[in-house]
Amino acid sequence: MITIVGGTGRLGRIVTARLVGAGERVRVVGRSAPTTPVPGAEFVAADVREPSTLPVAVDGSTVVVSAMHGMDPRAGESPAEVDRDGNRALIAAARSSGAAIVLLSVVGVGADHPIELFRMKAAAEAALREGLAQGAPDWTIVRASAFAELWLDLFRATSGRSGVPTVMGPGRNPVNFVSVEDVAVAVARAAVDPSLRGRIIEVGGEDLSPTALAALATGPGAQPRHIPTGVVWAIGTLLRPVRPALARVARQTLVMERVSQSYDAKPGHDRYPWLPRTPLVETASSRVADLP
Repeated sequence: MITIVGGTGRLGRIVTARLVGAGERVRVVGRSAPTTPVPGAEFVAADVREPSTLPVAVDGSTVVVSAMHGMDPRAGESPAEVDRDGNRALIAAARSSGAAIVLLSVVGVGADHPIELFRMKAAAEAALREGLAQGAPDWTIVRASAFAELWLDLFRATSGRSGVPTVMGPGRNPVNFVSVEDVAVAVARAAVDPSLRGRIIEVGGEDLSPTALAALATGPGAQPRHIPTGVVWAIGTLLRPVRPALARVARQTLVMERVSQSYDAKPGHDRYPWLPRTPLVETASSRVADLP
């Protein structure tokens, strides 16, 4: 049994469909049942923020996949709650059940990174690698750059009737964007291939500024609009007490404008030739369903 925690999200659903299609038994774990479940996968309700719910959710698993993140402004949660503390609880529960673990992380992860998500993923990686006292590694880490589909959906959500998306700040600094479909290939492979235990697989795509990515979701003859940097700063600062998730996104946007988010994906693809590399133009042209 392969258990996918965060299996109701965008990445989790794609990984679930791939594994079910390959004949694997798959259990999806999330806070609530998906409105459109993947046929052939079972569902168990649990919340990584409540560790007591996890032992039953992972019981009987041979592999547990952590496909979750705490950056969705709609969910009212934080990377500290989900990506650090939630993963620590999940890792402990998975090891107690004797399951191997596949952890979704981020390219550029670091304990002193200025972006909170990167710091919390670093803490999760540390818990995964340091928590095994002896024996062969029971883990695989899949690091991915920014999901292009998520950003494209966010841009399209700001377009309204005009069809012109809005970018927070200047949006000039290059960011490496990757198709979530490519990441799903790596996660699904890591779940079924024991030879990948103890390895870190990095999956990247293309370097493109947020403004250039938004332009791929913009109608002909139009250019993306921009929220001035001062307004973004105000959102990130003044809304922190009442809308912490939205304020976090605004602050991260400002950091991304000054911190390098470029990445050379070639070495990773050279090491794992089975990794696909979907062009961003192709990703933008295929409108991905809006998943929670």
